Amino acid sequence: MSEVKVMIVDDAQFFVQLLANTVNAMKGFTVCCTAEDARSAAANITKYKPDLIILDGHMPGIEGPHFLRRIIPQYPVPIIACTADKRTARDMLAAGAADFVPKPEQGGLEVFRSALGHSMQNALNLREVNCMGTTYKLRRVNLTRSWDDRLILIGGSAGSTDVLPHILRGLPADCPPVAVTLHMPEGYTELFVKRLNDDPGCKLRVIGAEEGTKILPGTAVIAKGAKHLRVSKNPDGFVASSKSGERISGHCPSVDALFNSAAEIAEKNKNIRMIAVILTGMGYDGADGLLRLKRAGAYTIGQDEKTSMVYGMPKVAYELGAVNRQRGQMLIAPEIVRKLEEWKQ
Repeated sequence: MSEVKVMIVDDAQFFVQLLANTVNAMKGFTVCCTAEDARSAAANITKYKPDLIILDGHMPGIEGPHFLRRIIPQYPVPIIACTADKRTARDMLAAGAADFVPKPEQGGLEVFRSALGHSMQNALNLREVNCMGTTYKLRRVNLTRSWDDRLILIGGSAGSTDVLPHILRGLPADCPPVAVTLHMPEGYTELFVKRLNDDPGCKLRVIGAEEGTKILPGTAVIAKGAKHLRVSKNPDGFVASSKSGERISGHCPSVDALFNSAAEIAEKNKNIRMIAVILTGMGYDGADGLLRLKRAGAYTIGQDEKTSMVYGMPKVAYELGAVNRQRGQMLIAPEIVRKLEEWKQ
């Protein structure tokens, strides 16, 4: 998968290095260039054509807000203001910055890295910014070949947090968007997402679901505890919804909530192809949604009894006739890849 090219503009070299290390450690992002002043920044924009810019509030000879007012009309990409000065940050947001991340105080590096990562991801979902009363449409980031008509769905419960890493390791970096609901308690998702992103064998970028997040190719979006993950489709691709709600099939987040939302898309558009997987877990959540997906044309996979910690959810789905093929945990990813290759032909 092509990576998002990031330009860093800051005259403090130690902070440039900190930003570069942070950005390069994030899957799907890479620093394409740095600049210490407006002149070199303008030259690098022309040369490297960054997809996203991290901009200091104060540079030699020019302030961040003035730089934004000059650049956005000529080169409208998401620009994240990074400054310790809150007044400057407000002025930069008014001048068209997509977001603001305060520079870290002593000992606050982990909080800063997390905030910057969320800001960068959210910036990719923006379609326009307002610069001093004028709206500018942002340049689209061309991450990879189009997978706007493909979606991978995964649901599970007890034991599934051990199975999912095996699946994600086996998926290619340019695979279609992936939406995942596992029965995890509130507050655990962030730790699980970090574990997956720290896995050197996982080629995908993994994020927790946020309301309105676009589910990009090469990205796995995971439902947060106590919030249902649902998907919708617009002309730009698949979009996540993350909202609290009543338990569905006994759970929140619910696999049926995810699967049924995807089935609604598939039922309305027969050109969209989906792969849905139900993993080990107790109970019946996901079985009805998987059957609905299969009837809408999705290819469905159930984890087999031998490798399931609890052969509950996949068993109910299999007995309902919702499963096209059963596979052991180490064979699920190869089965997904086999189906994707079949669709290319």
